[in-house]
Amino acid sequence: MENNVLKYVLVPINRAGWPFIAGALLLSVIFALIWPPLVIPGLLLSAFCTYFFRDPDRYVPVRPGLVVSPADGLVSAVEPATPPAELGMGDVSLMRVSIFLSVFDVHVNRIPTGGEITELAYHEGAFLNAAEDKASDLNERQSVRMKTADGRDIVFVQIAGLIARRIICTLKHGQSVRAGERFGLIRFGSRTDVYLPDGVAPMVAVGQRMIGGETVIADLTSDEETRAGEVR
Repeated sequence: MENNVLKYVLVPINRAGWPFIAGALLLSVIFALIWPPLVIPGLLLSAFCTYFFRDPDRYVPVRPGLVVSPADGLVSAVEPATPPAELGMGDVSLMRVSIFLSVFDVHVNRIPTGGEITELAYHEGAFLNAAEDKASDLNERQSVRMKTADGRDIVFVQIAGLIARRIICTLKHGQSVRAGERFGLIRFGSRTDVYLPDGVAPMVAVGQRMIGGETVIADLTSDEETRAGEVR
């Protein structure tokens, strides 16, 4: 029982966050030397950085055809849309699930399904509020195209937000990946889009909360219709 409690309290920290945590702690020491009460905001900043860069383990549902959420956050849109032009997929519209991440969500991104990375494209852009629809087209982004085991294309995109200024993606062309595997991170506050293969309906609704690597957003083997959500 004690080990289970510690597991939820002592959440691992993503290594990308250690420089920020160390910097905030150093700032706390400097503040304390200038005027002891100033150590409080420094420690609060350190605590926030530790919280922001948390990287909890996830229990990934494993079955051929399942597509899991690549990020924590709220579904802000479920709609047909054209994949990023830099991936060279033409003007075909695919069902897109957009997930908005606030600064309080886990920002580690995960692979939506197993397969092979076939295209990586970085696009410089603006830093609009990631919750806005036009953020998918205008904001700075990292687009990834992959091919599943049955030969279908899936696209997922890391999109910078209003205060996000750094997209981290560790994937390489030709890399084999598994569902739920960590592949990157966005600092601080952002959005992640997933474009499903033609004919595949999303199994989530606008306003639904996602857990990266755990929540199933689509089933490539299913033929059910796109779902709608109700507030109850």
